[in-house]
This record gives sequence, C-alpha cells and structure tokens, in this order.
Amino acid sequence: MPFSRRDFIASTLAGSVALGLSSNSSAEESSENNNAAKHAAKLPIIICAANGYNYLDDAYALLARGGDTLDAALKVVQGPENDPNDESVGLGGHPNEEGVVELDACCMHGPTRTAGSVGGVRNIKNVSLLSNAVRRHTGHVMLVGEGAERFAVAQGFQRENLLTEKSRKEWLLWKETHSDWWGPGLDNPDWRQRFSSPTHADEWDQRLQRMEQVAADIGIPRELRMEAIRYVIFPPTGTIHCSALNEKNEISGCTTTSGLAWKIPGRVGDSPIIGAGCYTDQDVGSAGATGNGEENIKVAGAHTIVENMRHGMSPLEAGMDALKRIVRNYNGDKERLQFVDMIYYILRKDGAYAAVSLWTGYEVNKPHQVAVHDGTRRLENAVSLYTGASQSWPPIRMLR
Repeated sequence: MPFSRRDFIASTLAGSVALGLSSNSSAEESSENNNAAKHAAKLPIIICAANGYNYLDDAYALLARGGDTLDAALKVVQGPENDPNDESVGLGGHPNEEGVVELDACCMHGPTRTAGSVGGVRNIKNVSLLSNAVRRHTGHVMLVGEGAERFAVAQGFQRENLLTEKSRKEWLLWKETHSDWWGPGLDNPDWRQRFSSPTHADEWDQRLQRMEQVAADIGIPRELRMEAIRYVIFPPTGTIHCSALNEKNEISGCTTTSGLAWKIPGRVGDSPIIGAGCYTDQDVGSAGATGNGEENIKVAGAHTIVENMRHGMSPLEAGMDALKRIVRNYNGDKERLQFVDMIYYILRKDGAYAAVSLWTGYEVNKPHQVAVHDGTRRLENAVSLYTGASQSWPPIRMLR
C-alpha cells in the first residue's frame, strides 16, 4: 500500500524530533527467548543483514557442498549489489550530493587470514568482488577512488553507470528541496543548530505539498512520491554484511554498501574499514555492521566484538558491549543518541550467533532483523539495547 501524506505526517510527528520527549527505556540486555541470541543448531551456517535473505539458499548450497566460506558470503551480498531495486548497495544505490554513486566494501578470509578493501569506488557494480580481487591479486589491503576503479578495469570488471532513473529522480528531489550535508555533526557542541523543523501537522502538510509538486515536475510517479520524499528527508544508510561458517569451522565475512544517501563526495563510512564494518578472525569468529558508519568507526565495532568473544564473552554480550561504547561516546545522552542506530551481526567459530541493535528499529513496528540459514532459512529479530525507533540524522530542516 502506498505511503500517504497523512501517514507521513503522523509518523513524523509521532517519531518526533521534539527533544522534550522522555527517553526510551532500556531493553533487557539478554533474552533467552530471542533466537538470535542462541547457539545455531548445526553447521554450516550463514548470517547476514535482512536484505540478503532472498539470496541465502544458493550460498548455503555452495557452503554445504564444501565451497569456500568467503565465496558463499560474497554470493549473498552480490544479490543486492546486482538488484537495481535495492537502493542500499551496488546498482541503483543512492548517490552522493553531486548525483554520483560511490561504493565501499571489504572482505576477510579466515582460513588464509587475508583481507581486501575498496572505498569511494565509482562505475563498478560488484565492489564486494573487487575487494576480494584486492585481497587475492595485490600486496595491498585497501584501494580507493580512481586507483581502485582502474585496478578493477585491469582485473576485467566492466565500467557501468550505477545511477538508475529512480535514484536519479530521488536525488533531484533532494537537490531541489532539501540539500544540506554541511553543518555541525552530532559530536559538535553546536549540534542543535541543525534543528529547524515543522512541528505541526499544517506546517508539515504545506511542506509535503511543495515536495510532492517538485516530485511531480521531476517525473516521479505518483505512487512513488511519498517514498522518494521519505528518502529525501530521512537519508537511508543502506549496507549488507554477511558471515559464513562451514563444517570445518572455517569462517569468513564481507560487507558492501553504497553508503549514506546524499553524502559529501569522498565520504567513506565504516563498511570498507577492516575492524569497523567487518572483522573476521579464524580463531574466534566474525562480525559486521550496518547503521551509522561514523559512530561504528569510532569504536572499531567489529574488531571490538571479536576481541570481546576472544576474551570469553558470548556473541550477545560482545555486541552489547560495542553498543555501550557508542553510548559512552555521548555520555548516555539520549537526546543525541536518538539520531544514532547500529546493528551488529555476530557469528562465533562454534556456530553461536547474535544480532544486536542500539534501537528496536528505524520504525517501532519494524524491528531490525538478521537473516540466518543453517539448513533452514529464516529472519530473526535483533536484541536491542533501547526500546523504540531511532530518528534520522541530520535533523529535519525547513525547505529553502
């Protein structure tokens, strides 16, 4: 069912950037009833972000036949990369503020203890495979920008335009009505300067009518206009992580993304950062992340989780500790933390796994989930540190 202007106004005012609202309550930090906190029933096993769910069967079949764990993980993440309708990664990903799609990815191969990474790559669709090419065919770990693109072409990757017509029109709508990534960030003492938002339904209605008219002028179909407006006002942070473990207890992981929508050109988030967006240690396990990349970089989230498990924490405990480090960076200030969200996907070498998140979901009724395949493909809810929905950053601003 299309998302109406009335629904949008109601959800926006209810979600509220009105800072006088009381903080969300803390959720229980352990849950015996949550499947994602339990041990996997059997090996092999693959876990990934929810947008990889439809691609798990083929990857699991490869793993069950004795295929390499990184090959299986890469098989999962290529699905969203190749799908123009998945605007979080690869083809059709949301572009930067200049209308150019820039992609990031990294991978780690547990059995050989090797890694590859690429950042800020243009015109190459499967950057997950490109990160693996860096791992396999260079003496480096990370290539970025034009150098990474030239290396890709030398390796046989094809240059192509990654901006679909749908993403292009959404970018045009953002450019015409809402463009602003310059200004104080959450960790700046002047961060409240970003607030200049309608607070009443009639103000929102006038604003959304204006945006709908611009969307119509651009040529966005009527049934897609509210979705496009939502992307403009709440810039998505799409990513996919996948970790795979076989019956020999070999483990690998990878993460790929188009990054934050409408970002400043050259911005690189956590996804290609070894130890932040992904980290795998053959002796311990694997972890990866989706969410606010800047916050994850500051706590080296994936590495922190794996090291926590090395020192005896369960996957659930290890992930919760990483989330608490993000919270500690803001001294527990939920006025600001409402604009942060992070989801960690954690797989230990013995098959135990967990998914944890800072908030219940981006919407209250849509909790963050992990996709799991251990012979049975399923989605499970993440265990959240705080109950409630996170808000998008930057805070909502008035139209120019």
